[in-house]
Amino acid sequence: MRHGKSGNRLSRNQSLRKATLRDMAKAVFLQERICTTRAKAKEARKMIEKLITLGKKDTLAARRHAFAILCDHKEVSQLFTNIAPRFKARQGGYTRIIPYVQRAGDNAELAFLELTEKTKEIITGKKRVKVAKEEKAAKDVAVVSEAETKPAAGAATTTATATPTTHSKADVKSTPKTGKPTGGIRKFFQRKTGAE
Repeated sequence: MRHGKSGNRLSRNQSLRKATLRDMAKAVFLQERICTTRAKAKEARKMIEKLITLGKKDTLAARRHAFAILCDHKEVSQLFTNIAPRFKARQGGYTRIIPYVQRAGDNAELAFLELTEKTKEIITGKKRVKVAKEEKAAKDVAVVSEAETKPAAGAATTTATATPTTHSKADVKSTPKTGKPTGGIRKFFQRKTGAE
């Protein structure tokens, strides 16, 4: 029976589980925020909080214990000199788990695992996309306003030469979308037009 055995095994044996949690702790100390599954985030949080508590002690024994877990001298020195001093006034709660989305392939719940005291501003990809769309819309508005301010003589020539363009389904499907790079097996299944 499994009485009294707490913690998630993460479908790994002990050595692989320890390696996974160690690497996640290193990533959090390096990046200050990572995206992972919720189960892994909950397990890694325990190790990260214990390591930060060791870092607050700042003794030789604590450094050796942290090195036994992290197995990297650079990470240990960063933990004791940069990360742990930020949390001197805080009594626990050094990390935060923020639910994110469900992964497309296996529907696993993703979450952000981050330090509560961060030194750098973390920007997610969605904000960048939104800003890029706004900049593109602003450029389109500027182009339209320039076209409207041209003299009437130029407008008469452009209307005479302009013909309405129609696109067939094949043309639309064969042109690659600019938002996503086309790659992998999709290249084989794209429709080709007669001009190629």
